[in-house]
Amino acid sequence: MALNLSITPSFRTFPPFPSNPKPKSSSAASPHHSTLHLFRSSNSLISLSPSATTPSAISQSPDPIFLPFLQEQEEEEERQQKQQEQERQQREKQLQEQQKQEEIDLEEDPIIKFFKTRSVTPTEDPEYEGRTLLQKNRRSSWRLADIKSIETDAEEEEYEEAEENELLLDSGVPNSSPVEGIVEEILQLARNVPENSTLGELLGSSYVGKIGESECVEILSLMGDEGLVISSLYFFEWMGSQEPSLVSPKACNVMFRVLGSAGMGEKLMILFNNLPADKQFRDLRVYNSAISGLSCCRRYDDAWKVYEEMEMANIQPDHVTCSILITVMRKSGRSAKDAWEFFERMNGKGVKWSLEVLGALIKSFCDEGLKKEALIIQSDMEKKGISSNAIIYNTLMDAYAKDYQIEEAEGLFMEMKEKGIKPTSASYNILMDAYSRRMQPEIIEDLLLEMREVGLEPNVKSYTCLISAYGRQKKMSDRAADAFLRMKKVGIKPTSHSYTALIHAYSVDGWHVKAYSAFENMMREGIKPAVETYTALLDAFRRAGDTETLMQVWKLMGSDRVEGTRVTFNILLDGFAKQGKYIEARDVVSEFGKIGHQPTVMTYNMLMNAYARGGQHSKLPQLLKEMAALNLKPDSVTYSTMIYAYVRVRDFRRAFYYHKQMVKSKQVPDARSYQKLRAILDVKAATKNRKDKSAILGIINSKMGLLKPKRGKKDEFWKNRKR
Repeated sequence: MALNLSITPSFRTFPPFPSNPKPKSSSAASPHHSTLHLFRSSNSLISLSPSATTPSAISQSPDPIFLPFLQEQEEEEERQQKQQEQERQQREKQLQEQQKQEEIDLEEDPIIKFFKTRSVTPTEDPEYEGRTLLQKNRRSSWRLADIKSIETDAEEEEYEEAEENELLLDSGVPNSSPVEGIVEEILQLARNVPENSTLGELLGSSYVGKIGESECVEILSLMGDEGLVISSLYFFEWMGSQEPSLVSPKACNVMFRVLGSAGMGEKLMILFNNLPADKQFRDLRVYNSAISGLSCCRRYDDAWKVYEEMEMANIQPDHVTCSILITVMRKSGRSAKDAWEFFERMNGKGVKWSLEVLGALIKSFCDEGLKKEALIIQSDMEKKGISSNAIIYNTLMDAYAKDYQIEEAEGLFMEMKEKGIKPTSASYNILMDAYSRRMQPEIIEDLLLEMREVGLEPNVKSYTCLISAYGRQKKMSDRAADAFLRMKKVGIKPTSHSYTALIHAYSVDGWHVKAYSAFENMMREGIKPAVETYTALLDAFRRAGDTETLMQVWKLMGSDRVEGTRVTFNILLDGFAKQGKYIEARDVVSEFGKIGHQPTVMTYNMLMNAYARGGQHSKLPQLLKEMAALNLKPDSVTYSTMIYAYVRVRDFRRAFYYHKQMVKSKQVPDARSYQKLRAILDVKAATKNRKDKSAILGIINSKMGLLKPKRGKKDEFWKNRKR
């Protein structure tokens, strides 16, 4: 490309500048270059007119020195920009794919799919479904008391398990009202089997042909009700040895129920594996009974094996199968999501919605704390025409009560009564247990009166809740004892949990002698103490400082083969350590370590507190090293205990050191406790700084010779001293 050069006539013409092979670099030139440019050569001065200053004409020299370098730099920048743009687009693409995958996963999630198909979403509050407004509850203004109890929920778990087992093991065989004839005769033989004999040997051939299948089923059921499990096994064996065999599917149902309630899951599996190969024994009810019995024996893997064999035999499951297996999944630790997936699979096989299935499903959701979702399932169930019963409401109430949401539990209780569903004793007991934890015995007294008004008699759990409510408060042990006597007066036999509540009441009030007396009465009545009973008794003697009796109760606990809990461990340790029995306290740590209760931070906090109170502050650094060896991180209580221990013995250097460690590890206690601790340390720090300042000034003055020499004591020969 030629340049239009305007040259004066007095100068000779020069050839045009060569065209720029890379015009991009010329674009970086300054706009001021559009003015007149002067280029000096060895011969002349060339004048470029403005019309001739095109981008290609702006060249510094025919031999470019910096141009290649600038071009490479610009190309490198462009490559980097392109690479960054590609990386950004790739990240955006990955993010979009990830979001799509998450949306697909959410759509495939069975629980979310379930709630999307419902008319009510789980984010909505259940009260919009016509539930009683909980704000109108007559007890909504009470505040939840912040308490810690040594009792556990063992009684509640036992009660729920017994209730579930009763439902699962219902064989559907009605007991005959009058027991007479040959049935009574064989039953009498089973009750009085001689030693070293079996019922099958007693029956022998004497009863061949005298009894039919229906009588055998009735005898097995009666034996199971009376607890004659071994005799029922020998009778079942005798039934199978007859010609023709008297073993029928109904007899198998009853036998599986009896073995399940007795906890003989191994024998149940033997009988199931040896069932006759006839088609009549490939019955759905036989499989359901076997699964139910194994579930009650807690042989959950065997229960699933029976179900797998049922599928292999192409036997269609029903709502009973589904409800039992959902219960098995919950008890074996499977999640509510797994239960819902199984429920959907059963729906795909044609299993209809039923009260038993949805009750088991709601229980699974409640156990995981998914209370709102459980309410939605209940509402959807009622929309399909399946009315709730007292068991469904009890399950929901219990879930809210265990989470200390008593107002919501009361709202469900009121809703149940408004729908015409009669509350059961369990309904009232759930509310009583909740108010017992709130330490409100007057409400429990009202509920007891209400129970009698509706025709329900309070049971042992009702009175135990009342005793516990009184016993958790100080100076209320006499009221707790009065409630205990009222229970015995109406003919209700106390359980180990009732005695535990009474012993705990005496323990709180400091009546350790009465607590031991109640324990002896319990032993005389033949009631076996639970681990909670021993824990309450140990707590009574810990509070009293009686380490000798504490040791005796601990030995008695070991002789009864009752393993302690973490609470038992801490009570024993604290009881021995606070009385200066450090060797016994160390033995407790060792003994409980053998059964899997390893020391915790709380363990060492109690030991440090005991050593500090006993003047053994020199042991504290060693305990800190033991914690580090066990990978236990000290908390604010640990550091505060050590600081106060060293302040008490005026070792402020160590106190300040551990305060620094506490702040450095960010284990500062609550504001009020820390303010108190800082006030003490600030006073000591001011005193220490004043002494340090005085000492430093003394050293400086001594070095500079500003100190006056102290006059020493004159000796008795000072007059004779030579000058």
